[in-house]
Amino acid sequence: MSTAAPHSPGQDRLWSVDEHLEDVLTAIRPLEPIELHLLDAQGCVLVEDVTVPVSLPPFDNSSMDGYAVRVADVAGASEEFPAALEVVGDVAAGQPGLLQVGPGQAARIMTGAPLPPGAEAVVPVEWTDGGLGEGPVDGMRARSLAPEGATGHVRVHRPAEARAHVRAQGSDVRAGDRALEAGTVLGPPQIALLAAIGRGTVRVRPRPRVVVLSTGSELVQPGEQLADGQIYDSNSFALTAAARDAGAIAYRVGAVVDDADTLRSTVDDQLVRADLMVTTGGVSVGAYDVVKEALAHVGDEDEPGSGVEFRKLAMQPGKPQGFGTLGPDHIPLLALPGNPVSSYVSFELFVRPAIRTLMGLTDVHRPTTRATLTADRPLTSPRGRRQFLRGSYADGAVRPVGGAGSHLVAALAHADALIVVPEDVESVEPGAEVEVVLLG
Repeated sequence: MSTAAPHSPGQDRLWSVDEHLEDVLTAIRPLEPIELHLLDAQGCVLVEDVTVPVSLPPFDNSSMDGYAVRVADVAGASEEFPAALEVVGDVAAGQPGLLQVGPGQAARIMTGAPLPPGAEAVVPVEWTDGGLGEGPVDGMRARSLAPEGATGHVRVHRPAEARAHVRAQGSDVRAGDRALEAGTVLGPPQIALLAAIGRGTVRVRPRPRVVVLSTGSELVQPGEQLADGQIYDSNSFALTAAARDAGAIAYRVGAVVDDADTLRSTVDDQLVRADLMVTTGGVSVGAYDVVKEALAHVGDEDEPGSGVEFRKLAMQPGKPQGFGTLGPDHIPLLALPGNPVSSYVSFELFVRPAIRTLMGLTDVHRPTTRATLTADRPLTSPRGRRQFLRGSYADGAVRPVGGAGSHLVAALAHADALIVVPEDVESVEPGAEVEVVLLG
């Protein structure tokens, strides 16, 4: 990955959202593929097509508990005139060897058991007397006359068509078919299919390991007591959850105090388990913005090309941003602003696509749509900034949720969309059509 030098002109100009995003995604490459056991591959992306080695189901089998019969033997069967058939044995799922069903005979069969030779259909047990009937003669005489292996008789009260209640070999997928395409994200149904066709392992791109840390001496962990001037650390929880939602394995480090040496040491310690690092806070121009202080000059002759560049973006919220690489393996780092809404919006716009790119996906962005704005008053936006407002979307309409303040966490919790106001628009009237980024 290549990034701009720490003192490049990029820090002195206003970057557009699209320029910053392009710079991030151009620098990030998908992770190298590995072979994983099925359950370890959940959430990963296939790197090759998977073909079916054996048809599913691999043999004709019963879809019901009942009796395997010949069609001619039950033709015309009714409650008044049932067909009485000799039961020659049982066929259970997984049972080796098959009975032969001849004229006037039936085999008791369980769901999933292979259809025995000679049988053409399955009649559900509900269509029969359950084998309790005496057959054409009294029960004692029937048993005495039954050939070796016979287990009695069954009366069938309804006819059956050929292949009734039979799952045909290959009716799900056939040998040689493509089961899954490269690029598929493996969820529970896909894992089930791989197991069903006998695959114990699969070649995938692993889920990226994302390390999230927040900065600020004022931050306290939830569950602890607040002192004057302190607030709870919500950003690291929000971003860790967002990273997991995007498909990553995320590690939350928590809050680091406003000390550059402490931050550098923490980041160095975490690089070993990171494919991507995300920080929040400390990227603006304040006296205690330690992320800039700690990381802007990282990189030396032993690590050429590493370092983090801090930028101003033409967006609201989320103007201050940082991006670069750290360490000998050039682990990408995205430094986000510290206000909760700014942090979360920045994650959705830049970090989520980076995670999806590492996974090897081609569609890395949240879906967008057009919607009618429903609001009590016009939306205002500073000229030259692309504004992202929290919204609630339903049935082709979107309404703003909360105010424009970047600290309003409660409003964010009730939003499922971002309303996009372009850079050249200063006011949007109610009823106008707007672009919407869908978060749900």
